Amino acid sequence: MTENSEERVHVEGRPWKIAGRFSTFEEADQKRLELVMEEDLQAKVRWARLRDDFVVKTRINPEVALEEERQLKRAEKKRRKAKLNKKRRKK
Repeated sequence: MTENSEERVHVEGRPWKIAGRFSTFEEADQKRLELVMEEDLQAKVRWARLRDDFVVKTRINPEVALEEERQLKRAEKKRRKAKLNKKRRKK
């Protein structure tokens, strides 16, 4: 193995949720196209071999979800700091 291959480690993204099951690919693809029109949403069509149907899966774009998580962490940190400063002022 080279050094470059060891550096790149795959990290799984956000989980996919099932948006619907369809008997034909055309129906599933139509649903996927409708969902892709929404901003910051990823969609894909998968073939479910055991059930012999097509599944449309969706998830929020991982980059957008990561930014939302960062914003929540920042807000929580600000809240904790404000609470701590309030306690310090009382003493």
